[in-house]
Amino acid sequence: MNSASRAVKRPGSKDGEKQQIWVPMLNNASKGKDLAEKQLLVLGGSPEQQKEFLDHLNPPSSRVRYNDRQHNRKAPISNRYAVGYTYQDVLDADQEDVLARLNVYMLSNPAASFAPLLKPLFTSKTVKATLITILLDWSDPFKWARQLRQWVRLLRLVIASLDDETKIAMEENMNDWKEKRVGPDAPLSQPGVDSTEKPTQATPLGPGEWDEGLGIPLSVVCIQSEKIETLERDFGWQDEQFDFLTQWLRCVLLKHGASLIYTATFDANSLRTLLHSSLSIYSLLKRETAKPNYIERDKILIPPNWDSWGKIRPLREGTDLEAISDAWSVEIQGKPDDSLDDVVPPSDQQASSEAESAVALYESSLPNPTNTQPSIIPTADAEDTTVPPVQEFLSAQAAILETLKAEDEKVARKTNPSTRGKVSSTGQGQVLTPGSEDGKAGVNAKMAEQIGPYQINVNGIDFDAEEATRRLKEREAERTAAAATKEASANGQPAPVANAAPRTGVTNGGASGVSTPTKKPATGEDGKASNEAMSAFFQNLIKKDRRGGGAGVASGNGTPQRTGSPAPAK
Repeated sequence: MNSASRAVKRPGSKDGEKQQIWVPMLNNASKGKDLAEKQLLVLGGSPEQQKEFLDHLNPPSSRVRYNDRQHNRKAPISNRYAVGYTYQDVLDADQEDVLARLNVYMLSNPAASFAPLLKPLFTSKTVKATLITILLDWSDPFKWARQLRQWVRLLRLVIASLDDETKIAMEENMNDWKEKRVGPDAPLSQPGVDSTEKPTQATPLGPGEWDEGLGIPLSVVCIQSEKIETLERDFGWQDEQFDFLTQWLRCVLLKHGASLIYTATFDANSLRTLLHSSLSIYSLLKRETAKPNYIERDKILIPPNWDSWGKIRPLREGTDLEAISDAWSVEIQGKPDDSLDDVVPPSDQQASSEAESAVALYESSLPNPTNTQPSIIPTADAEDTTVPPVQEFLSAQAAILETLKAEDEKVARKTNPSTRGKVSSTGQGQVLTPGSEDGKAGVNAKMAEQIGPYQINVNGIDFDAEEATRRLKEREAERTAAAATKEASANGQPAPVANAAPRTGVTNGGASGVSTPTKKPATGEDGKASNEAMSAFFQNLIKKDRRGGGAGVASGNGTPQRTGSPAPAK
């Protein structure tokens, strides 16, 4: 009984099957926060040029606020050997939200031996999120045709070795690009358009367009476009050559549905917008599209799904675009070269067999810069000049200055023996003061005014040499005046006064008095010396008045005058 009751199960609840309702909801929410994984394959260029290309693609200035976060740092770039790798976080317009994680793979050598390393990058899941970029350098555009052909052959070799599932995914991807116009200028890429809505009518394709699709979007980037001026200035390139080069590239890339852009070292030319839109990475705040530019020869930008034969033909009249298109389809069918040096010009036998190829037409229409002498050729007699160290240069200049100083002293002694040894501190000859007896005093005075006073350092003390000389002369004059005053006092004669003019005084009674000097106004050091002379003069007058009984009075203008009759002679 008990066993039977235990075997009976309780009736199940109606909600029993929905107990796991939160698990799928949480899974869906977590998947919505996952970063979109994108893949970029960079082919060509040197490792340094690839790093510069990535800096243009994700410049540091756009990561200012994002770099403040301690948990995020710029990923290192490893591209020195074989296939390199790095990653970048694509930020939104406000530099806060991460739109996608971009995995970047780099390969510089187009040798066929690297094909097995590229094969794992193409799977059925990564095909729709991958973009191939080929770098071409303006340093030597003559090699572009062979480089582009080698890279396309290498990619076709890799694609041929993929499994059927991946090939089907590539074919569907190309159909989306051709029919639905997936790209930066596609109708489905515009704001407000439902991505699930199919276009009513697709733009018809011309003959040869998209007939050599690689299964993955392709973009060709021609870097260092600032060297266009060098080709024009030094190697004689003209607008005709530049137009043919652009026309040939657009004709070939139209068969692959690829985009074309010229970038300079200082100007990325909307590179970020073009590549991100090709990878279907759009900002949620600001939708940007790459605008075509086919006029400026150093800023060419041809988006995918935009070019056509009617736009390419007017660039240069007389070019057989159909012959280039047909020849290119035949050339890319071959296997890539095993040699690492794929850009060596062909020999005579190879040139005869490639006479009708698109590469041969390209090379025959453009001058080879390596075989052309630049217009500015340095002279053969030019020698490298070495710059001596600073101390050696100063020592040599000091010896030259000493020689010039000795010559100036010798000339000064011959010109004026009285100024022997009196040479200016600059070593440029004697300096005469105004009022000297030399006939060139005026000229030297003007020179002294231009040069100004010079100072001499003695035991760490700077003083004005000219001012010191003037003071010594004044002191010597004071000593001479004092000696003359003392001698005059002993002889009973009036003491001479420096800078004084004789004047005859008149007494109150109308009788002529003793002639007395009139002192010129003086200031500074000259006034001090004159005051001492005036004091001695008055003392002499007082002594004579006492002996003669006269009274000395001063005139209204401060000039001492003698009054009374002269003393009788002894």
